Amino acid sequence: MTETNLTIAIDGPASSGKSTVAKRIANDLNLIYVDTGAMYRALTYQALKQNVNIKDEKALINLLKNTVITLEKTEDGQSVFVNDEEVTEDIRENNVTNTVSIVAAHPQVRTEMVIRQQKLAENNGVVMDGRDIGTVVLPASDVKVFLVASVKERAERRHKENVSKGIFSDLDQLKKDIAERDYKDTSRDTSPLKQADDAIRIDSTKLSIEEVVEKIKELIDSTLK
Repeated sequence: MTETNLTIAIDGPASSGKSTVAKRIANDLNLIYVDTGAMYRALTYQALKQNVNIKDEKALINLLKNTVITLEKTEDGQSVFVNDEEVTEDIRENNVTNTVSIVAAHPQVRTEMVIRQQKLAENNGVVMDGRDIGTVVLPASDVKVFLVASVKERAERRHKENVSKGIFSDLDQLKKDIAERDYKDTSRDTSPLKQADDAIRIDSTKLSIEEVVEKIKELIDSTLK
């Protein structure tokens, strides 16, 4: 095994730092970065834009079949396109954030997304982050990480990110939203958020991004030996 064909799965709850860490790892090791959460957000964005009922699974599947979601590597990580429209920033708006769990809970939606995600990893070394990568999407990953942090810490991170982007942000509401998101993600019937049996749990509450990245690199190094 070499670094070029490594598959690295990073799972964890909302705002635990998965995407930031995964981007760094992918960039440093020259691997493909796949943000699966962005794919669900892209579908949610498209549903809201076209006034599709996000609780109607059949309607969402029909929409998804006619939606091309493209992830393109950039210097900063990844750009997201829906039918050739760049939506990288749009899918991070509060209306998408607050409803994506509903879209992601539909079994048929997850089945189709998993197929697309697995194709992205075919014959490629990847760093893929999400909720069910180590358990469902890439269960044979070489390295599996389950990244967590306290609700308070995650809310503060999301608040700072929103403020920096000029997005209205209420810290107390964010704490409630994140706790509710955790409940939805861990209690859904299809592919709930949970730690894979062979995943390494890293609590990033008191760690910097650099410290988390180094911990994961140590795991990768031990795998390559």
